[in-house]
Amino acid sequence: MAEPINLNQARKARAKAEAKAKGAQNRTLFGLKKTEKIVAEMEALRAQRKLDQAKRED
Repeated sequence: MAEPINLNQARKARAKAEAKAKGAQNRTLFGLKKTEKIVAEMEALRAQRKLDQAKRED
């Protein structure tokens, strides 16, 4: 037989894990300096252009 769980504790643990994940995401989004954001954006554009150049036309 399965061990009973406390639903209140499970709910709080899930909320805590979600908050921790959101915090990590916010640190990556808002923890960068302006120049770092610009460099990351330029690298993403360069990668997108390279991918578009490699596409074959149908």
